[in-house]
Amino acid sequence: MNPAPQAPPRGRGRRRDQLIAFGWLVLVWILLWGDLSWGNLVGGVLVAGAVLVFFPLPPVSFGGRLRLGPLLVFVVRFVGELVSASAHVARVAVQPGYQPRAAIIAVRLRVHTDLNLALTAEALSLVPGTLIVEVDRNAGVLYVHVFDTHGPQDLTGSRQRILAVERRLVRAVGSAAEVRRVSADPVERGPEP
Repeated sequence: MNPAPQAPPRGRGRRRDQLIAFGWLVLVWILLWGDLSWGNLVGGVLVAGAVLVFFPLPPVSFGGRLRLGPLLVFVVRFVGELVSASAHVARVAVQPGYQPRAAIIAVRLRVHTDLNLALTAEALSLVPGTLIVEVDRNAGVLYVHVFDTHGPQDLTGSRQRILAVERRLVRAVGSAAEVRRVSADPVERGPEP
């Protein structure tokens, strides 16, 4: 059961979203150059303006709210998974003669919003050993390449870890209805695509 799609923001809401996007684009430009100067600031303003005018993105509605406690939980667990996965990939890389097996699994997310799909996909792609191969936006399915699998239990474990990442993200930034959805639908009985 998918939540009813929200109407795109209009008027002041749309302008606010564009200003936020503008600010982030300027910040990214400055960070890419690695130097806060007037030239980089002006260049960032020009590039951000051109991007928003010539490559307009569809409006993304955000019906959730930022919860600092769950956000901190997400960050701590994400850093832990990052360190653990990096150590695992490094161990496999230096192990002589070992041939790791990989798999591509389909994971149906419980919250099908564009924002949730994007955030979950980005969080997964940053962890070594996982890579998003494809996203089925309409069905809310991520196709994920997982590294070093030995059998069905590893595939089930990977699927549960992906759904746990989604649950932590939704708890950190989702709406109350989305939080109820990921809390009521335990990872263990999530439907397979």
